[in-house]
Amino acid sequence: TAARDARRHGAARGVDVAAIEHLDARSLAIVREDGVARRHQVAAPDDAQAALLAQVELPPGAAPTPGAAYEEIGGALAGDAPDTPLVRLCRLLADAGVLDDAEIALPGDRRQAHLTAMREAVPEGVNRRVGEAKRGNAAIEKTAADMIVPFARFDESLAFFHRSFHARSLDYAIWGHISDGNVHPNVIPATMEDVMRGRQAILECGREIISLGGCPLAEHGVGRNPVKQSLLRELYGAEGVAQMRAVKAALDPHGKLAPGVLFPAAADGMA
Repeated sequence: TAARDARRHGAARGVDVAAIEHLDARSLAIVREDGVARRHQVAAPDDAQAALLAQVELPPGAAPTPGAAYEEIGGALAGDAPDTPLVRLCRLLADAGVLDDAEIALPGDRRQAHLTAMREAVPEGVNRRVGEAKRGNAAIEKTAADMIVPFARFDESLAFFHRSFHARSLDYAIWGHISDGNVHPNVIPATMEDVMRGRQAILECGREIISLGGCPLAEHGVGRNPVKQSLLRELYGAEGVAQMRAVKAALDPHGKLAPGVLFPAAADGMA
């Protein structure tokens, strides 16, 4: 809210949050299990339910020297602290009860690279686990969603993801760009049965996301994935997909360009 108001009113000392990344409890467990948190010396306590990585931008000319910045951070809660974006940020964190657990990395600080590496280690860790399961059963595959909702409906969408995956006794992790209302629920399958239940959960979640005014196909496209192709039909309906097929046929009458992408080879496809 503070960031939104700062942007809307052009506040010279406001907190302008450019992006926020979210890692859920299972994501944090992965970085602990894989030694990433220890390697980068990033705190990921066993009881932590989530981590947020926020990118904050300062107004032009407001960025102090590193020394001055750390001095502002250290004295942010003092009564005579200057009214600056960094001080406001620290006070917002304090009001939320998380200042003691927060880590602030300034531009050029190596800690930025460490925090980014922790974020990137989550999908890498999930993909590695899927690959290990696939060695036992070649049919096992990545089973993941990429969904976005209006930010005001994000809490509802996240709660629905958890209910849907938990109800099917799935091992899963959720991470993504919560400042955009866009996250990536990923199943961590041990068996083909997990994959099948994961597909059911993704279809269920996709329908819910559509009902919340969002899109179940956010960043990474549809491709040849039958679940995503099914969600495309859920999103636009048979008529909308028929219009897309008509455009495709006009541009590629012989179906030579990326056959099977967006639309299944058979017209009926996956229900």
